[in-house]
Amino acid sequence: MVDRAPLVGRGAELDRLDAVIGAVVGGSDGDAPGAVDLTGPAGMGKSRLLTEVCRRARARGLTVLRGRATEYERHIPFRLFTDAFADLDPEATRGQEADPAVAPVLYGTTGPTERAGAAHQDAGADRVAGAEPYAGVAGAPAADPGPRADPGPDPDRGPDPDRDPDTDRDPYGGSGAGSGGLGGPEAPVDRFLVHRAAARMLTTLARDTRGGRRGLLIALDDLHWADPASLELLDHLVRHPPRGPVLLVVARRDRQTSASLAAALTRGVDTGAVLRLDLGPLPERTCVEQLAPGLPPDRAGRLYAASGGNPLYFLTLLQGQFAVPAVPAGGLSALLLDELTPLTAAQRRTAEAVAVLGDQATAPLLAPTAEVAGPGALDGHLAVLAGRDLLRPGPGGSWSLRHPVLRTVVYENTEPRERAGLHRRAAVALAGAGAAAAVRAHHVERALTGWDPQAAATLLEAAGQAETTAPASCAHWLGVVLGILPDTPEHRARRRGLLLRRARALSACGQLRASRDLLTSLVSQVDGADPDDGLRAAAVTLCASVERHLGRYGEAVALLRRELSRAPRPADALALGLELGSSAPHVLSYDEVREDVRRAFGLALRLGNEPAAAGALTTAALGETYGGDPTTARSLAGRAAARVDALADRELADLCEPLARLAWTEFYLDRYPEAERHADRGLALARRVGPPHLLPHLLVCKAVVHMNTCRLESALELSEEAENIARGIGSDELLGLVLGNKAQVLIPYLPPGDPLPLSVAQEAVELAGVRSSWWASLGWCVLSWAALYAGDHQRARSAMLRAGRGPELTGLQPSMRPLFLEALVTAAVAAGDLQEAESWAARAAADAARLGIPSQHASALRSAAVLRAARGEPSAAADLYVRAATEAARSGAVLWEAQSLLMAAPLAARPGSSRRASVLWQRGRRLAETGGSRLLTGLADLFPPAAPAPAPTPLLQLTPREREIAALVTEGLTTPAIAARLYLSPRTVDTHLSHIFRKTGVASRAALATLTARSSASP
Repeated sequence: MVDRAPLVGRGAELDRLDAVIGAVVGGSDGDAPGAVDLTGPAGMGKSRLLTEVCRRARARGLTVLRGRATEYERHIPFRLFTDAFADLDPEATRGQEADPAVAPVLYGTTGPTERAGAAHQDAGADRVAGAEPYAGVAGAPAADPGPRADPGPDPDRGPDPDRDPDTDRDPYGGSGAGSGGLGGPEAPVDRFLVHRAAARMLTTLARDTRGGRRGLLIALDDLHWADPASLELLDHLVRHPPRGPVLLVVARRDRQTSASLAAALTRGVDTGAVLRLDLGPLPERTCVEQLAPGLPPDRAGRLYAASGGNPLYFLTLLQGQFAVPAVPAGGLSALLLDELTPLTAAQRRTAEAVAVLGDQATAPLLAPTAEVAGPGALDGHLAVLAGRDLLRPGPGGSWSLRHPVLRTVVYENTEPRERAGLHRRAAVALAGAGAAAAVRAHHVERALTGWDPQAAATLLEAAGQAETTAPASCAHWLGVVLGILPDTPEHRARRRGLLLRRARALSACGQLRASRDLLTSLVSQVDGADPDDGLRAAAVTLCASVERHLGRYGEAVALLRRELSRAPRPADALALGLELGSSAPHVLSYDEVREDVRRAFGLALRLGNEPAAAGALTTAALGETYGGDPTTARSLAGRAAARVDALADRELADLCEPLARLAWTEFYLDRYPEAERHADRGLALARRVGPPHLLPHLLVCKAVVHMNTCRLESALELSEEAENIARGIGSDELLGLVLGNKAQVLIPYLPPGDPLPLSVAQEAVELAGVRSSWWASLGWCVLSWAALYAGDHQRARSAMLRAGRGPELTGLQPSMRPLFLEALVTAAVAAGDLQEAESWAARAAADAARLGIPSQHASALRSAAVLRAARGEPSAAADLYVRAATEAARSGAVLWEAQSLLMAAPLAARPGSSRRASVLWQRGRRLAETGGSRLLTGLADLFPPAAPAPAPTPLLQLTPREREIAALVTEGLTTPAIAARLYLSPRTVDTHLSHIFRKTGVASRAALATLTARSSASP
């Protein structure tokens, strides 16, 4: 859209924006923000300022992409970003098309496919979203938040008894299948993979020097209207800025911004990643002199007072030339409606068609939508509307109303029946142009007046395409279909299938409570139904999984046990049993769950279900590990690994959770290479086909493996990716787990005294609330360690006791208890309570001996060392720390090896042992520096080993007479002269000289003179 409005004022804002652009151009890696947030009411000049920013960025050599969200297209996935990329030179993205994860951002949820539908009538049709040169294709199955029961024939996936075969192709361009065109051979792409791929693409574009340009500015206007998928991507880019000269500039109305978007941007402001500029009213002098220079001062003053300093209001009042400048009762809308009064009915209908079509308002689509006969008539209407500055031409032959506010006024004041007809005709025209299902679904939805199978087919197709990349849009369209689907017996099966599918989409986009409520309702609807259809068991399993992620473990267990008591069919019982094995250990001891897991394993064997058998074994292995029986756990883990490794990826596709459990088990058993290998396989599967809630578990597991093996840079990257996904899922319990582990990584990663680990750990325990699950306990344990390194030993002690549910420490994970006891020992010593420290240290030693896990033995040894050092036994303490380093090295826990060595070094620095202290310090610091531990390198540099005493000079080995003779040699005296001065015979002097040469290692008088001179010069 051509912006004809002058830029008025805003000099201070432009100065700050110029500085940010300059930082991008200069490649600054300092504290310059990666995003700018322009806020202000409608009409305050945000878009005009954005236009000026884009102009200045282009002038300084940056590539500029500009996208705009629109009010009535909020469920077209990634529309804001696809609009921004629409004008990008195709050469710039050459090679990106090979990555399917980039396609939703470049082309919409459909991705690149062959053109569908009729060919465009002219170049103007290129503005059809997703249609040039790409048209709609089938989507992919939903990401399931938990193990699925086999539901048998899915009423929404197979042949639809409600569908008339004659409507296989509908006028809206849909497939007509209730499945939404699902079931293609390609694996789905999850939205988190899309986020990372988009960030990589932006980095590539920013570093592309084609055409002499380097750097990238992405301007996103009217952000308050953006679709959920675009907002998720923006949040990711703010949290994890692309690595390169990339600047995001967004404009939005603050009062119309959702709370979640405002919170995300505010977090960026707090961290310095976002610069916020609030645009307020223009000063009167600036407004009048630049917008109405020839107007009499009194009239200009009244115009300014009526406009409140809003430039859009001011210009509208000025254009209206009202006798008494004042905003009428209807506000700006009434002023803008007055501009439509002179139009004919056909001209107004054309303007209304532009408002309905939005960015798709091109001549080939406007004519059928507005029902204008002949291109000449349409050209005439467009010319009149452009002459009145109601419409403005845009790229690709498109037209738009001059301001989003004007579009809102025209759209909302279109008679409802006429508006529905415009949308209906727009959907048909877009289908003929090969538009994507999401674009058509927007119009189909707004044209609905009741049940329409053909319209439902288009909506389901759009939902299918959005399931993995934009689940919020998927849930919305499924909800629309459910809203019009008749609640009659013949549609009952289909309704239930759609309800289950919508619940999955809601859980995937973080609306866990809405998903749970929907599933609870669904379960009650099929309470008396034949369980053999599988739908009830699938709903119960999913509902229990959602309850688990809401931290409602007791509810999940009760739901599963009740369903199992109904004697479900074996396949359903297996899925329910596996979910029970995942949920119950959070509130019950593993002893209370062991038999349930064994039954699930036996059932899996009887059914020949190898993935399920492997899943049951991994549940058992993790349970025994957590319960403190590593011997049994090692055996189970080995059996589980053998079964998992024998399975092909396609066999694990529906059960990637066993890989997460197996990886965690191996981590707790100090089998770091195996843990990382299984976590990597799980990640590869979960990114392609797995439920999104598994990704944080796998990422965090890999992160703590990297932390223990002292690869802290990558550990933090993995933790941050897990955090990004967890925040999108909406589970406080899951986010608490991720933040607890992130804080654990931040402790060694950041330098001493940094407050971030403590604040992240605090957020983790706040999310846990009063819960006492595994994950909540972990958060309190990490808070204890963070407080300890922050110097607050009292808080460290209270946090660990809170994690352990009191001094008995029954809430602490038995297989990790020696590590947690180390914090209590250290806190007790810091408080001067050596008796308590001794009690904790003894318990740590007993636990470590029983466990036989090297890293836990190392923890117990460090506890003993802390106690010995406090009792004034530095030599014994140093020896214990060295033994701890040896144990840590045996398990591959490089971080703990480095820490143990650095703790040993100052204690080993005693007379006669300075060299040993230096060797320990140097090795520990080298390991810490290589692994990126700024905590340990910082502490090491605070307490470097004392410089070793200088080696004794050879002259000190000489007798007094020999030193006397050596000094005379240095003066240049000959043997006879020395003999005469000392009253010795020349032979005696020569004998002394031979002894001197032997003791000092020199062979001549000149060398002896040099050695003596150097010795005299030394302090």
